[in-house]
Amino acid sequence: MTGPVFKMFHARWTEAWYQLSAEQRNAIFQQMTEVTERLGIKSTIVCDSSWNSDRWLFWGVEEYPDMAAVQEYATRLVELDWFRYVDSETLLGTRIQPGTAD
Repeated sequence: MTGPVFKMFHARWTEAWYQLSAEQRNAIFQQMTEVTERLGIKSTIVCDSSWNSDRWLFWGVEEYPDMAAVQEYATRLVELDWFRYVDSETLLGTRIQPGTAD
């Protein structure tokens, strides 16, 4: 698979996230930002859905340059214990080329 890969996600914080200090949360976000910049990942949009959903507090779409970047980022998230702090669901996809969606 070549070309960009898009990830749609929706998520909510776990109790472990709320136990972190503001400094600890900021440190995690800083490390994630460094990795996304290094891998060329673009955050297309992140939206607050807490006013509309009692399950998912936020959702968004990210663009990865390729599948290798998706896999590398997932590895880094595991190293940061990200999935201890967030409950989420994701969906990966590639852009549909005009005339190929049957």
